[in-house]
Amino acid sequence: MATEKEVYVRDLFSRIARRYDLMNTLLSFGLDKYWRQVAVKKAALQPGDAVLDVCCGTGMLSLALARAVFPRGRVVGLDFCPAMLEVAKNHLARSPYGNLVELVEGNAVALPFPDNSFDAATIAFALRNVPHIEKTLREMTRVVRPGGRVVSLELAKPSWPAFKQLYYFYFNRLVPVLGRLGVGLKDPYSYLPRSLKDFPHQREILVLFEAIGLEGAECTELTGGIVAVHVGIKGKE
Repeated sequence: MATEKEVYVRDLFSRIARRYDLMNTLLSFGLDKYWRQVAVKKAALQPGDAVLDVCCGTGMLSLALARAVFPRGRVVGLDFCPAMLEVAKNHLARSPYGNLVELVEGNAVALPFPDNSFDAATIAFALRNVPHIEKTLREMTRVVRPGGRVVSLELAKPSWPAFKQLYYFYFNRLVPVLGRLGVGLKDPYSYLPRSLKDFPHQREILVLFEAIGLEGAECTELTGGIVAVHVGIKGKE
């Protein structure tokens, strides 16, 4: 049975699905593409690899992963929001790498795949939205083969004092206004600052990566620490 948070998040993303990518690009000043490129690099993929993109949304990271495993690789994009997957289908149809991506409706805390099925598993800007962070990361680790990587790209909490104040003013005050102007809805982009406030600091996420047994866990902060990429390697069984 879906939790209250799952129901809320699914409804929220259903309402903004069609403008999700446009708003991401505008609100990040176009940096979202660069952040995804870093995440793909951290996954250390090779042509022919199989990758799972958890909470794939509109499929933008899935397509970046597909490019990395081209021409014989495979990407599975999983999301629990049908409206987001519909947008992803349109992206795949227009991309030369779309034929490498399979879209699956499913839940991040109960992945419908056998153990050791993928060479890597990624999640981008969604760990804040899952009902249980640790369970999601454990599921991602379970389905990755020994030696494979688990990668999370997520909003983070900057530490530089002056930049931190400027960033939080933009994020907490301006983003909800810009989001309302962009999609005509108040709640979705008011939820964004709230979700980051309740989300653990990137140092805590790194500790969690280590606690669930991922080896060589590391955290890379990007753009002054407003985004972080975490990566860990599944040990030999």
